[in-house]
Amino acid sequence: MSAQSERARAPRRDGLPLATVGSVEAIHIATAAGAPVRPVDEIRAIAGVGLEGDRYADGRGHYQDGRVSRDLTLIEAESLEALGREHGIALAPGETRRNVTTRGVGLNELVDRRFWVGEALCLGTRLCEPCQYLADLTGKPLLRPLVHLGGLRADIVRGGLIRSGDRVRPANETER
Repeated sequence: MSAQSERARAPRRDGLPLATVGSVEAIHIATAAGAPVRPVDEIRAIAGVGLEGDRYADGRGHYQDGRVSRDLTLIEAESLEALGREHGIALAPGETRRNVTTRGVGLNELVDRRFWVGEALCLGTRLCEPCQYLADLTGKPLLRPLVHLGGLRADIVRGGLIRSGDRVRPANETER
């Protein structure tokens, strides 16, 4: 197991229980680096590419490092709520610039695991830690409060539709 995996499986700082099945609460995409994100009710996930119409799928994202998965990024709604409650920082789901906001699933537990987001089969590759670019865009001090709570990066292994309200769940052995 990698050091990234070990950190990801550490107990959550916000004290929330880990769950294995959750749901998609919101979906956001942006057409270019720094462009405003917009909510969508459903989106096509394309294997090895990303979300149709999103900046990273189209090669127009801020970061161009091919070593880091940018197909799909997810964040827990519970982390955003804890950010407001514990640090007084209000951050709406779209402001995180993560594609999918989930509820009820411990995303950190999905590092190095395959999981479903709606019809799309994904592989959690690493935590999506907060960065200075995000802090600068939002004008909010997010770096320390969101360490290990900033979400998950994932590769899209098998494409399909992702809709608001869809289930997020680990893949079982027969679905790999």
